[in-house]
Amino acid sequence: MPIEVGLWKLGESLTPVSVSTMESESQLEELLARDIDVVDPDFLLIGRQVLTDYGKLIDLLALDSEGRVVVIELKKGRTPREVVAQLLDYGSWARDLEEDVLEEIFSTFQAKYYPDHPTRTLEAAFLQHFGCEELPEPLNESHKLVLVAGSLDTSSERIITYLAEEHGVSINAVFFRVFRDEDREYLSRAWLADPGQVEAKIEAKREKIPWNGDFYVSFGADQNRDWDEAVKYGFVSAGGGDWYSRTLRMLEPGARIFVNIPGEGYVGVGIVADSVVPIDEFEVEDENGEMRPITSMSLNASNHSTLKTNPEKAEYFVRVDWQKTVPLENAFREKGFFGNQNSAAKPRARRWRTTVDRLQERFGVVKVD
Repeated sequence: MPIEVGLWKLGESLTPVSVSTMESESQLEELLARDIDVVDPDFLLIGRQVLTDYGKLIDLLALDSEGRVVVIELKKGRTPREVVAQLLDYGSWARDLEEDVLEEIFSTFQAKYYPDHPTRTLEAAFLQHFGCEELPEPLNESHKLVLVAGSLDTSSERIITYLAEEHGVSINAVFFRVFRDEDREYLSRAWLADPGQVEAKIEAKREKIPWNGDFYVSFGADQNRDWDEAVKYGFVSAGGGDWYSRTLRMLEPGARIFVNIPGEGYVGVGIVADSVVPIDEFEVEDENGEMRPITSMSLNASNHSTLKTNPEKAEYFVRVDWQKTVPLENAFREKGFFGNQNSAAKPRARRWRTTVDRLQERFGVVKVD
């Protein structure tokens, strides 16, 4: 059965709050266009009434934080078969959108709906919205389809669930209700299925590419991390919170890593020498050949948090025997190279294998099993 949401006012007794759908689908579209976070805070709106090559108009077009295109279509009184077929048709068009076309769509969207706002590039809007340092490469490696409705019928539910679970289509539905309590109004949102669970099921359906054994590492070179020092002392590091540092734990001795600096490109390949340790326990060789805590060295990147000063934000280090490194200004970067926001990852994407093949050529290294 479709998901239903109820609301009751607390008092001496429970009083149900009256519920209705939006007065019009156009009103709902206007609301979502003003604040797409109402649908999902992981969406960045990039287009409205987007004209496809087939002469049809997509209600709303967005990107998520992974750079996937999201097609959002309102039901607008159509039958389940009609609106789902329309969504699938839009998906067949959206899957081939290249970065330059997405940039053009975003530029048109800004000019039409926000002419008085400062003009931004798609990249600038993406980085600001998601708080990241670079665009995923490539954009639109996959896409999502979202049906928006004032109410959801059983037929729509069956069709959407079937497409997602049996055929691995990234499709979901979200519906909105308005609750009225005297002169106050409240908007509720409910998904047909939890978006995270939908993605997990879809990934399970899609063909898995075996991991090739190489790790991806993102090295955030800033006031806290200096690439020249990472090369000199043999390490990669991450910190500022457990979300950033925890993935370093998967780097075990003997593993090969390729290091990318967000916004710059790939700068090194090496072999992990030791497991991850907090900065307080990491030692390096000084000019006299003696081992000393790195915290006692004079470093350019000296603004590290330690376990003593801030355990939650502490920097963590992994020792690396470098096979090949290049200065920051010579970083390797090509369109289509794999990128990821995690400090370390075990990529299974097809473009990771392509990236590794190209990097092995550029660095002049060959993997020895």
